[in-house]
Amino acid sequence: MVQLSERPGTKKITNLQDKFIYELGGIYDAEHRFLEAQQLMWQYSQHSQLKSLLETHIGETEQQIRNLEQVFRTLGQQPQRVTCDAAAGLISDGQKLTLLSADNPQIVDLGLAGGQAKVEQLEIAAYRALIRGAEQMGQNEVVQLLQQNLQQEEQTAKKIEQHLPQLLKEAKSAEGSNANRSR
Repeated sequence: MVQLSERPGTKKITNLQDKFIYELGGIYDAEHRFLEAQQLMWQYSQHSQLKSLLETHIGETEQQIRNLEQVFRTLGQQPQRVTCDAAAGLISDGQKLTLLSADNPQIVDLGLAGGQAKVEQLEIAAYRALIRGAEQMGQNEVVQLLQQNLQQEEQTAKKIEQHLPQLLKEAKSAEGSNANRSR
């Protein structure tokens, strides 16, 4: 069980607004972590379409962070990151896979895309929950900002999912080529 002392800067949650601010801080932290991870993924990727998708989403993620900062301001709060363990875990898993498959660029690209797909699903779930909370609080401006982020995440998830079969096919083809060469 996590101890509150492990979460400096967090306070007890006593109402729906506190809960919303806490969860907002979690996705704010996640977006920062994912931005840094996407920049590394872009460097490691050798697949031009994946690189292009990552490059586009890096810009979107920067805008999403600005949108979240605006949400904080709209609610009269200073933007504050709350450690998102789920984001840290997804990034750690992706880094391990990248290191373990470093000798096979097609597997690296497939792993990067799969990791990004997982990230998008986490973000989609987080934004949907935040939108429901903002609607309940009657925060229409907040809802609009969060919906912009959600829409971008859903579009990115769809694009990644469309690229996965091609990346899988390329990895399988490269595997077959390598097997033939070693005979």
